[in-house]
This record gives sequence, C-alpha cells and structure tokens, in this order.
Amino acid sequence: MRANNKKKKLSIIGAGAVGTAAAQWAVSKSVADTIVLLDVVEGLPQGKALDLMQTSPLHGFTAAVVGTNDYADTANSDVIIITAGLARRPGMSRDDLLGKNVQIIREVTEEVARYSPDACLVVVTNPIDAMVYTVFKVSGFPKQHVVGMAGVLDSARYRTFIAQALDVAPSDVTAPVMGIHGDNMLPLVRLASVGGVPIEMLLSREKIKEIVHRTQCGGAEIVGYLKTGSAFSTPGLAAVEMAQSILRDERRVLPCAVYLEGEFGISGIFLGVPVVLGENGVERILEFPLSHEEQEALDRSVKAVERQVAATGL
Repeated sequence: MRANNKKKKLSIIGAGAVGTAAAQWAVSKSVADTIVLLDVVEGLPQGKALDLMQTSPLHGFTAAVVGTNDYADTANSDVIIITAGLARRPGMSRDDLLGKNVQIIREVTEEVARYSPDACLVVVTNPIDAMVYTVFKVSGFPKQHVVGMAGVLDSARYRTFIAQALDVAPSDVTAPVMGIHGDNMLPLVRLASVGGVPIEMLLSREKIKEIVHRTQCGGAEIVGYLKTGSAFSTPGLAAVEMAQSILRDERRVLPCAVYLEGEFGISGIFLGVPVVLGENGVERILEFPLSHEEQEALDRSVKAVERQVAATGL
C-alpha cells in the first residue's frame, strides 16, 4: 500500500437501506475523513447522518458525517458510491427495475460528474451491469474510474454457503464469481478452495451444484423473506470494501463489473471479472484461461448483459 496523506472524501448517493448500510460500514471502518450521505428526500440524509455522527464517542472515529439534499456538498469526492434507485420486491427480476432506474441513474450521474470530475464511481443500483454502463456513458469518465459492485457481494454469498457446508471459517474460503449479477452469473467451482484445498475434493458434486444455484439466486432468496425490500447489509459492505481499496490504495483483487475491451474475448460491455482496485480505480484486469464450460457460461452472461444494455437506449 502506497503512503498517501491527502484527506479523503467519500460520498454515498441514496439514503435508503443500502446507502444507509454503506454509510454505517464506512463510518465503522473509518475509510474517509469526510463521509457525505445524499438523498432527494428532505431531512432523511440529515437525520441518518446525525445519528451516525453521534456514534463517534462510542466507536472512537473522528470523520465528519454530512447529510444533505444538495449535490454541491459532494464536490471533490474521491469516491462516490451510487445506491439511488428502486429496490426489488417479490416477483420482480432485476431487469424489471431497468426502465425505472435508468432515468434515476442518468440524473444522479450528471450531478456527481459535475461536482467531482475526478472521482471513482462505484455503482450498486440494479440491474448493476446495465446501470454501471449507463453511468459510464453519461459521465464520460475514463473506464478505470467507473466500476460496478456485484462480484464482491456474490462471492461473499458463495463463500458463506461453502463455509456452512464444511463448517469452517468463511474467511478461509476463496470462491470467485464472474459474469452478470443475476441468474446467469458464473460461480467458479474450479477455483473455489478452503485453505488452499479445492472444494471439489471436499464436497460432493450434488452439494456443489446446490451451492452454486443458491449463490445465483441469493438475492431473490432474501427478497422472498423480506417481502418489501432486498438485501442491504452485505451490498453496503461490499461497496465500502471497494471504496476502501481505492481510497487507501490497497490494490486488493476483487471481482467487479468493469468495462471490457477484449479481455476474456469480450468487448463493449461491463461484466464481473477479477480486478485490482487502487488509487487510480481499476488498476488492471486479471485475465486467465477459462475452461470450455466456463466460457460457455460466461457467454450466457454476455448475452444477458447485452440485452440489458440495449434496453437502456444508450
């Protein structure tokens, strides 16, 4: 990690469940000197920011937490997490949100780009692969500065289910995920391991298949329980993990939706692949050979993302 003493500013757009969770994780991890929470609803971000600020004597952090309805307060942010938009409800797919959220994300992007032209943008709004493409096109930012949060969340789910099946610490599980954030995602079985031991040596084929399917449907499972919303704690933390790697130049290897220009034989869309996140945003993409079966699965992801992108009209 490179030394960088410049004061850091993180802004979070959207004070709903995911945005609030992200703000809470950002505060608890002290990832920035200033944390701004913005929402269009008058009083909502102000109240939540004040509540978070009052945890400082108990937690011991010293960052400033600002709640606002004015994008001017986000000016000169180093990283901006975009969570604004509608959440899924039971019976809805991520694609059902696309039309409604494209306009919201377009307006948000125009504002944040105006006030923070050098920021890195972390997009959380669903459907992520189409929304991050929208942010990229509307902002005009370099591809290294626009990244979608999906793989970090999906990998966390994958790792959790493997750990539960083997009764081991989740932190000792490595389980990467590639592709779209949705049913066509690709949880990589060949590269999943526990303490370096491949899961294929520890679990039956049937159990692995069950875990892969549960990972692919992980969001819908939570929506089914909540009825009136979707997952928020882990998506919020996943976005903050990405922001932290950029803000602190940690150069962590994380699965993120990034713009591809030939990597894995794919061009012109955002798709989840392993990347290095540092002070410049996406420092590089880690490309490696895929098996025939994995490539076919990734191709299905590509087709699904291409359909979403076409529906944005951009």
